[in-house]
Amino acid sequence: MAMGSSWKALLAAVAFLAVLEVGLVSANFSDQCNITWGAPDNAEISDYGNHLKLFLRDNSSGAMVETLKPFIYGSVSTMIKLIEGDSAGSVTTYYTCSDGDFSVHDEIDYEFLGNSSGNPYTIHTNVFADGVGKREMQFKPWFDPTTDYHNYTIFWNPCMIVWYVDSYPIRVFRNHTGLPFPTQRPMYAYSSIWNADDWATQGGRVKANWTLAPFVSEYRDIDLKVCECADGADDKACATTCAKSKYAAEEPCKLTDKEKKEMDAIQLGYTIYDYCVNAKDKAAKDPENAKPVPPECYLEQY
Repeated sequence: MAMGSSWKALLAAVAFLAVLEVGLVSANFSDQCNITWGAPDNAEISDYGNHLKLFLRDNSSGAMVETLKPFIYGSVSTMIKLIEGDSAGSVTTYYTCSDGDFSVHDEIDYEFLGNSSGNPYTIHTNVFADGVGKREMQFKPWFDPTTDYHNYTIFWNPCMIVWYVDSYPIRVFRNHTGLPFPTQRPMYAYSSIWNADDWATQGGRVKANWTLAPFVSEYRDIDLKVCECADGADDKACATTCAKSKYAAEEPCKLTDKEKKEMDAIQLGYTIYDYCVNAKDKAAKDPENAKPVPPECYLEQY
C-alpha cells in the first residue's frame, strides 16, 4: 500500500532536519576506532579523523573499522553516504557484535545491499541474541542514500533495541521474558565494505561490475553514547556494571505515540521483507511443513 502524500512530506522534512542537526555533532574515527582489515589501501581517514572512506576495489578486497572498546547498552550513530551508481554485489555495513564464541554471539545489524543503477538499495536489519538470529527485516529507503549523508542509529537498552534512520524509528525488537535478548555480552561497533555478489543483489543473480571499481562508501561523525567496559573487566563484570548505568535506565522502554505513527508509516510504505510476516504466511499456507513462527512475532514489539 502506498503512503499518502502528507506522510511522504513529513518524512522528507524531518529527514532533512535530522541530517542538519546530526551533522553538527563531531566525533573522531581516528580516536575511537581501529582499522582492522583493509589498511592502508582500502580504508582512509581524513578531515582530522572525522571522515572515513571504505573502498571495495576487487572481489577479494574491502575494509573494516572497529571501536576500540566494547560496551553494553547505549546508542551508536554515524552518518553514511553509500556507493553511487551501480553498486550491485556490494555490502556496506554498520553493526554491533560481541566477541568470542560465534554460536552464542549477540549482534545488531544494519547492512546496505547494493543494486544495479536505477534500483534502490536494500536496508537490511537483523538481530542475534545468544546465537539465535534469522530475525531479518528489510526496507527500501524513502530517500536516495547515495547523494548525501544520512544518520543511522542503533539504540540498545535492557527493554528494547531500536533502529533509527534520520531520527525515525524503523524497527523495534523488544526484550520479552524467556526469549533471547542481548544483555550479557559486550559488543563492539563495526563498519565495513565487502564483496557479496553471490547473494547480495537479487539473490546473487546480479553480480558486481568490477570495471566500475573502486566502490566507495563514506562515513562521518561517529557518535558513541555507550556504557564502555572497563579495561580488564570480564563480560560478567561489565554486564553487571552496565546494568546499573544510566544507559540501562535510559528511555525508551516504549516508543512515543509520535514515533509509533512514524514507524507505522515507514513499515507500511517501505518494508520489503519481514521475517514474522513471512513465517506466518508459510504457516498459513502449509501448516504441516512450515517451520514454527518465532514466538516474539505474536507479542507486542512497540
